[in-house]
Amino acid sequence: LAMALSGLPPVRAGRFFVYGLHDRGRAPVNAKRLRIEAGAAFGTGHHGTTVGCLLAYDALLKKKRFPKVLDVGAGTGVLAIAAAKTGTRTAVGTDIDAVSVRISRENAKVNQSDARFVWASGLNHTSVRQGAPYDLVFANILARPLVSLAQDIKGALKPGGTAILSGLLRTQERYVRAAYLNRGFKLDFRIRKDAWATLVLTRS
Repeated sequence: LAMALSGLPPVRAGRFFVYGLHDRGRAPVNAKRLRIEAGAAFGTGHHGTTVGCLLAYDALLKKKRFPKVLDVGAGTGVLAIAAAKTGTRTAVGTDIDAVSVRISRENAKVNQSDARFVWASGLNHTSVRQGAPYDLVFANILARPLVSLAQDIKGALKPGGTAILSGLLRTQERYVRAAYLNRGFKLDFRIRKDAWATLVLTRS
């Protein structure tokens, strides 16, 4: 266990500091601290897609706040929890994996966050619909689900709302981007980390 934990150092992504219990003493005072333990759910902050989403969100927060945020495919819940800890009043996360939902709820408690998580496939769950329209939607999943959910993500966003999309390889950028541009989104910027890409788009 000690060897495994030593291979998961804390991650700094803009204002966010993602760490495990073994690194609790290393958290900077001025950082937004997110305690996320390595486990059965995706999203400890070490993967290029999670870092990309946090960096993109940090950049956006320098200009505005997002009162209502949806995290599709929440995994550990790190993105919804990050939103809840930076002023978001309504932070909802969904996942198709029941274990991930349980872990994300536990992480919300550990981080004293008001983020809520539901077990759902797609965006039709009552708890998701009640919060719509959202100011920002995270979707850190995979390229094909990102494309198949493009219309639903558009429907969940208010006009002028922001989508942060990741889980895609750089080679899949054009494929995913086209699906959203064809639905009236415009690309604001992208972040590339290792072989992975994060796209930030605005619903026109």
